[in-house]
Amino acid sequence: MNKTELIKKVNLALDTVRPHLEADGGNVEIVDITNDMKVQVRWLGTCESCNMSVMTMRAGLEQAIKNHVPEILGVEAVNGVTVA
Repeated sequence: MNKTELIKKVNLALDTVRPHLEADGGNVEIVDITNDMKVQVRWLGTCESCNMSVMTMRAGLEQAIKNHVPEILGVEAVNGVTVA
């Protein structure tokens, strides 16, 4: 699968969690998918500074993406709260 197809599938997965983010004034966008199959995302709106972003990343975004696109090995944010 090429990167364009992967990004499309990841966006569809993110669409399942976006309503929850938008309800609190936030959102997320894909920045890139790395060669080692990690999705880089950028937090938008209130998600950028929210201290719950770490939990949202693991329990929400990462699980939704991995469930829809098993080729993806992880998710990392390029801004906002750092995920250790």
